[in-house]
Amino acid sequence: MTSELTIDPTAVLWSAPERDRAGRPLIVLLHGYGSHEGDLFGLSPRLPLGPVVASVRAPLEESGGYAWFTRVNSIPGDPPQERVDAAASAVTTWLDAQQFSSVALLGFSQGAAVALQLLRQTPTRFAAAVALSGFVASGPNAGDEELARVRPPVFYGRGTADPIIPADAVNRTDAWLADHAMATTNIYEDLAHSISADELTHVSSFLAGALR
Repeated sequence: MTSELTIDPTAVLWSAPERDRAGRPLIVLLHGYGSHEGDLFGLSPRLPLGPVVASVRAPLEESGGYAWFTRVNSIPGDPPQERVDAAASAVTTWLDAQQFSSVALLGFSQGAAVALQLLRQTPTRFAAAVALSGFVASGPNAGDEELARVRPPVFYGRGTADPIIPADAVNRTDAWLADHAMATTNIYEDLAHSISADELTHVSSFLAGALR
């Protein structure tokens, strides 16, 4: 049984003070395994200027940083879906306390899995999602049928030299996106488990279009 996870609101990094957030779109950043909220937040100056950016700290302490779901007793790239669901539900609870005109998700690695799981849990809630160097959790989900009807815009970026995400997880994600999203898939030659300058330019352009 997976225990309920919660987001620490005091650990969220914001690109704008609270007085300047009302009525604007929101981009939620979800970092990777063993990292922290300050990691992806460094990308915020390269993201569209109109939306507010919020970088959220994952709820579990693991591997010298924070994780959305534990890697203990888990196959790389194929965690038990209930673990990913628990992480996504924690983000949803935190989002329920926020008020923005629209919300987009940007996740890296584990954070990408959580971003895609959030789409599955609430298919009509998000304007778009960006999944970088990550994967979708395996197995069916109750929201998949509605998501296939809604088909939200998703940017899926990955590198050809990524040693972390297994090929079967990539193939699963490609197939799932084809059936459930309006997917833009960009593959970056010789990019390892990271985000390149070109990729970030493409992501910024994608989000600017999705959050008009």
